[in-house]
Amino acid sequence: MEIGTKVQVCRLRDRVAKDIADKLGKTGVVEGYKMTDGNGVGAVVKFDDQSSSWFFEDELRAIEN
Repeated sequence: MEIGTKVQVCRLRDRVAKDIADKLGKTGVVEGYKMTDGNGVGAVVKFDDQSSSWFFEDELRAIEN
């Protein structure tokens, strides 16, 4: 996923806090990357409410503009 790609949170791998779980189904824009565990890279997604969080790539689906 490239920076600026519009994405939708389509699944969550792990149990997460309610504020993150509420992002399921929401759309946002990839604004950066984050090393997850030394073996992978996650995408930092910014949402319309100006909040942001990181997700594994397989938790996101690119939305065509």
